[in-house]
Amino acid sequence: MKKTLRELYEGHTDRAHRFRYALLTFDLTTIAFVIGTSFFEHGPVVETIDMVIGAVILADFAAHLYVTRAKARHFMKLSTWADLIAMVSFLAPIAGEGFGFLRILRTLRLLHTYQLAARLRKDFKFFRQNEHVLLATVNLVVFLFVMTGLIYATQAEQNPEIGNYADALYFTVTTLTTTGFGDITLQGTAGKMLSVAVMIVGITLFLRLATALFRPPKVRHECENCGLLLHDPDAVHCKHCGATVKIETEGLV
Repeated sequence: MKKTLRELYEGHTDRAHRFRYALLTFDLTTIAFVIGTSFFEHGPVVETIDMVIGAVILADFAAHLYVTRAKARHFMKLSTWADLIAMVSFLAPIAGEGFGFLRILRTLRLLHTYQLAARLRKDFKFFRQNEHVLLATVNLVVFLFVMTGLIYATQAEQNPEIGNYADALYFTVTTLTTTGFGDITLQGTAGKMLSVAVMIVGITLFLRLATALFRPPKVRHECENCGLLLHDPDAVHCKHCGATVKIETEGLV
């Protein structure tokens, strides 16, 4: 069993890549569920789905830990602790505890999908051509989800202006873009600090996305001489060391 699990989590076979795509699909579905269920009261059906999702996360976490060679280093990763918190948030209804606000940290599990970049680059031409833009977009979207979840979790009970996830998302976007309509404001010192974090970190990620969108396109091809990875699409020589580079092309469109 250990050999099979290690292949699924660390291997490069078609089965391993299908397994990782399945995990990605599960992550995206979980995020949609988290957002959707924020608009209404949670009954037995939602709590049951919570427990099923928590059980799947627990099984994934246990299997990954089982095949990990450097277990101590594994627990130093942010994504590992995000998984642990997500498990508690989804399984908490079993003990009748109110840890539902932690479930938004499940969005951080998207960081796990970054290991799929090599396979996505191989499988999808669109990803190869727009990798930097797509990854910058993912970083910004993950940040939006996390900050929106934190704002909703900390303000929904005490702030009448934050009634659902859409209100929190609206505030996050207007703050990030510095539009600042002023129709929604966060209460308390914690709310002000969240607003500051959204403005500082959000603008940084937004500028990174803008840079990826408007800078000249590059192609990924490692120079055999100096290791430079990004080159102009029509490059014949490496700009760093002058060595000849043979960049694969896909023909004219």
